[in-house]
Amino acid sequence: MAVQIPRNEYPRPQLVRENWINLNGEWQFEIDDSCSGKQREYNKKSFDGKITVPFCPESKLSGIGHTDFMNCVWYRKNIEIPADWSGKRVILHFGAVDYKATVYVNGKFATEHCGGYTPFCADITDLLQESGNYITLCAEDSVRIGKQPSGKQSHRYESFGCFYTRTTGIWQTVWMECADACRVVGTKFTSDIDSSKLLAEIHVTDECVGATLKISTSFEGKATGCAETKIFSAQPFLCVDLSELHLWDVGCGNLYDAEIIIEKDGKVLDKVQSYFGMRSVALHKKAFMINGRKVFGRWVLDQGFYPDGIYTAPSDEALKNDIIYSMQLGFNGARLHEKVFEPRFLYWADKLGYLVWGEHANWGLDVSDAGAVVNFLPEWLEAVERDYSHPSIIGWCPFNETWDAPNGAHQCNEVLSTVFKATKAYDKTRPCIDVSGNYHVITDIFDVHDYEQDPEKFVTYYKDAKNLVVMDAIKRREPNRQIYRGEPLFMSEYGGIRLSEGEAGWGYGNAPKNVEEFIDRYKKLTDILLDNECFLGFCYTQLYDVEQEVNGLMTYERKFKLDPKIFYDINTRKAAIED
Repeated sequence: MAVQIPRNEYPRPQLVRENWINLNGEWQFEIDDSCSGKQREYNKKSFDGKITVPFCPESKLSGIGHTDFMNCVWYRKNIEIPADWSGKRVILHFGAVDYKATVYVNGKFATEHCGGYTPFCADITDLLQESGNYITLCAEDSVRIGKQPSGKQSHRYESFGCFYTRTTGIWQTVWMECADACRVVGTKFTSDIDSSKLLAEIHVTDECVGATLKISTSFEGKATGCAETKIFSAQPFLCVDLSELHLWDVGCGNLYDAEIIIEKDGKVLDKVQSYFGMRSVALHKKAFMINGRKVFGRWVLDQGFYPDGIYTAPSDEALKNDIIYSMQLGFNGARLHEKVFEPRFLYWADKLGYLVWGEHANWGLDVSDAGAVVNFLPEWLEAVERDYSHPSIIGWCPFNETWDAPNGAHQCNEVLSTVFKATKAYDKTRPCIDVSGNYHVITDIFDVHDYEQDPEKFVTYYKDAKNLVVMDAIKRREPNRQIYRGEPLFMSEYGGIRLSEGEAGWGYGNAPKNVEEFIDRYKKLTDILLDNECFLGFCYTQLYDVEQEVNGLMTYERKFKLDPKIFYDINTRKAAIED
């Protein structure tokens, strides 16, 4: 009987090649408590332990379930290279490894990468031997030193408050592919809906200079355009005039297919499949605009945790279902909170027409230390580059709630402004929020978190918003904390109402006495935001419970607590700004 490979779908949906091998499944595994494995040449050794990749060792699905701190772990996998890959370059890919990864092939150094949320790869061709090939990976991870972004991973032994089980090591798919030395390494698609043009920047290897780059597009199987150019740089640019314009929109994930080919002397050196969506995003008169139309953001907080896989969804279907469940509750998108989500989630968001905010996992990093940008910015820009072409991403938010920095939020101006400016330099097509929830330094949108549970108080805090008075919870405590300069307003966290069958767990404020009180509070708080023409959208906390935090509209196991139609009817009525 064939062994079932977990998470066996193609992991990089916007750059697909035919010849690839999924390396998920059983790997050898070792916990290196003393972080001395490199000195003991673990890169050349076998290990007695077993783990199921891509699930982290803290998770049940990994087969280990070890939830104590692991400062260093090691993996090993024997690999076979197909005979028909001879003459090609073999590229080894890791979707994400938390946090610092060092990769060896046959005991020899191949590459290293810092950052627990972004992909990396290595051309391992020259390290391979005729037989007996193996990969070794060392992952070093420490969430307690304030030097690395770790999101909602607990810095205590146990989970507590809004901090949950940690993720160490490999947590996304590991895979190999073969390709020519001259090949495509990335795509950057920008849509111009006014002129029905696709602007395509294709990243290629240096060996491609002198070759011809071709791109052809189609919609539902019908050809819609093509373009070609001679390659004279590592980032050739093409413009495709589309014969038909099909807009990507909310709940309408119209996607074009794209085939990219590199040819030289009549020979195809590389061929990849991709896709893109045609849509525009803008801020206008304090409203969020999709394709020139005002759209009220009905977002929900999605933290990307799973009971059995922690950071890793048990299946591709689980990723898709989280979006479907959210839409059934009347939300049109989500804040992807304190985590860079995997490309397969964004693929389903693209397919389903779901609006999402790209966010980094800045918690765990001391942003009051100006040097923090060294560990944060490279990984953040890797995430922005990876996800730029996804039409579902309608904005960026690199930081969330920086007020708990050890030396105080007032010390982190330089870090916040540097990251904001770098984000805008790379992507001028989307709005960016410098920090969600408090202490804006430079921002396109003024972002507010307010967990006030009393609707009568809640409405009074924001009734004067159009007069440039923003009375969010933080400003009420520290009037000089942040200054409103007339930006569009976004209530990016509110609610968090506890609804639990038992007494365990927590939510914000006093728990309602019964279901009727819960629904009444939810409706009144939400109505206040829908009826306030100064807000471009809201984000309710949260979609599902996560461990001890029980303020989700679903359980951690993704079961609706109440009939989703109740929330659908509340969330989807027309907002004041849409009039």
